Amino acid sequence: MKYVLGIILAVIALGGIVAALHLYRVSMKNKKEMAQYAGKYAEVKNDLGKVLVVYYSLTGHTKDIAEKIAVKTNADLFEIKTKEPYPTGAKLYTTAKKEIKNKQYPAVETLPNVTDYDVIFVGAPVWWYTMAPPLFSVLEQIDFQGKKVVPFSTQGSNVGKFFEDFAATAKNATVLQRADFNDMDKKYDKQIEAKVAEWINGL
Repeated sequence: MKYVLGIILAVIALGGIVAALHLYRVSMKNKKEMAQYAGKYAEVKNDLGKVLVVYYSLTGHTKDIAEKIAVKTNADLFEIKTKEPYPTGAKLYTTAKKEIKNKQYPAVETLPNVTDYDVIFVGAPVWWYTMAPPLFSVLEQIDFQGKKVVPFSTQGSNVGKFFEDFAATAKNATVLQRADFNDMDKKYDKQIEAKVAEWINGL
């Protein structure tokens, strides 16, 4: 019994070390990326016309990026909301994984009207290395009618196949330059603002 307990404790300790190492690597990667935007201006000079920002957000990270985009482009905001709330805790991850695997995505309250806009930004978090299922649900039901669509993702560290799956699912979209945003400390807020502005100016 002592040996079994010892093995279990060793596995737990090893898992903790691996997790800590991963977090350190992500932290260093974020620091290096944000250094590129230190001291840069966050002003947007690119006039994109009439803009809509469509987003799904569960924890608020994607909402924060969507609002930054909207402020800088004078855009309208559309939040994707599911008819039924997601469960919390571990069940959230198993539910999302099942939806993605079976391609059975959750019903959403309403769909965005993209007809009246020149450019549509569309964003969501990365779940299981792809788009969060509510975004799949929306993209499968709307036609972008050849309009300019700008995808963005939020994630812990890995975008996975988010953008490949986005391009494959967004019907009749002219997909422009993407951007991805790791979940970062508040201390990087100014650099993130600069990153958003540089991205928009490059479209």
